[in-house]
Amino acid sequence: MSADQTGSAPSPVAAVVVLAAGGGTRMKSATSKLLHEVAGRPMLSYAVAAASALRPDHLVVVVGQLKEQVLAALEAFGAGVETAEQPEPLGTGHAVACGLRDLGDLTGEVVVTYGDVPLLEGDTLVDLVSTHRRESAGVTILTADVPEPDGYGRIVRDHGEVTRIVEHRDASPAEREIHEINSGIYVFDAQILRAGLAGLTTDNHQGEQYLTDVVTYCRSVGGRVATMQIADTIQTEGVNTRVELARMNAVRNRRLCEKWMLAGVTIIDPATTWLHDSVDLAPDVTILPGTHLYGATSVSSGATIGPDTTLVDCVVGENATVIRTHGQLAEIGPGASVGPFSYMRPGTILEAGSKVGAFVETKNAHIGEGAKVPHLTYCGDAEIGEGANIGAGTIFANYDGVGKYRTTVGRHSFVGSDSVLVAPASIADGAYVAAGSTITNPVGPGELAVARGQQRNIAGWVARKRAGTKTEEAAQAALAEDGTEDVR
Repeated sequence: MSADQTGSAPSPVAAVVVLAAGGGTRMKSATSKLLHEVAGRPMLSYAVAAASALRPDHLVVVVGQLKEQVLAALEAFGAGVETAEQPEPLGTGHAVACGLRDLGDLTGEVVVTYGDVPLLEGDTLVDLVSTHRRESAGVTILTADVPEPDGYGRIVRDHGEVTRIVEHRDASPAEREIHEINSGIYVFDAQILRAGLAGLTTDNHQGEQYLTDVVTYCRSVGGRVATMQIADTIQTEGVNTRVELARMNAVRNRRLCEKWMLAGVTIIDPATTWLHDSVDLAPDVTILPGTHLYGATSVSSGATIGPDTTLVDCVVGENATVIRTHGQLAEIGPGASVGPFSYMRPGTILEAGSKVGAFVETKNAHIGEGAKVPHLTYCGDAEIGEGANIGAGTIFANYDGVGKYRTTVGRHSFVGSDSVLVAPASIADGAYVAAGSTITNPVGPGELAVARGQQRNIAGWVARKRAGTKTEEAAQAALAEDGTEDVR
């Protein structure tokens, strides 16, 4: 549960019914609408978290279309969630009846909400229940005043009292001018809800059992209908299309950025900074433009991330810097430096003060304290000791076409540029590898390994093999300046 959904009701409610049976056809997706993500979490997870703030005796999610996907996701959310199936889409009233079917003769409050309102907060539901109790209501409706109410059910009042809710399709021209809309989120007295559901009909434009008709029933038996109007109207908005999903992501992301900035994080450009709900940032972190932090990424105090960096499930230590880098499942130690244009794959661990530089790719590599892999290197399946230096263009040849093998470079050893270390390879502490070497045998402590062909210069080769070219012309001119006779 996120920090803004930790409110608790004065006492538990009898049940929360989360309606999640719709197919979401307007998303045009093989994935259930409810599992599309906002800030790195499925929309349905927000609904479950908000409902949990009420500490209900029963938290029931009503499933329907693509139910196998939804049920699998609910298992991942943890224990405490019950499910009920709506076998066919006969309306919101029918869906709630399906949710209550196996709960027996409840007493107390039943809260009804939706699985596709990802910005709804637990504290809002707590306040709604408190209003319901304070007003001694049979039904309490969460409402909002919106400038463009098209598509929403309208709250119809008589001398201030709610008389009914009319759906947009069934509303008269005068009723469509009403700007107070029904969010679809309610608190019901359980007995009024059960009796009202039992009398629902399909006498409406869509031929469905409307939950809103329970409001009319409540009035008919002398029950009070209360409302709580919410100022933060986007909490009540659902997601039906990918356009709306993008908007919800933008709003949630802006709020996450504001939350972290108020907690002491510097975000230079919130418009180009994207955060998942699960990211953790310490005070005095600096995030530069174009940075995306996803999954379980955590960043410690004093670190600078970006610009143009994506980290997924990474841990960044104090005062580290990560510039123009893509990293996943990597650990970056205190004071370490990464980038620009580095790629850290899973299993990368950088100890304190170490460096991974420009155009370096690491995978399953443990880079010791103060060690450096500064330039143009592939470092896969490697153990690099404290203070070691890996020269530009070095390749850790870890794969032979069948298996992958590990290379060890000892403490304060030096690997020259353009070397190939053919795994399994072992370079001991305090050893050197000459530039351009291909290492296939172990290198002992204090040794210099040289594994390259002897240089041989063949005089006159250009004149014989490239006669008439600009290269031969340049060579002849240089020989003439030196007073050297050409050898053919």
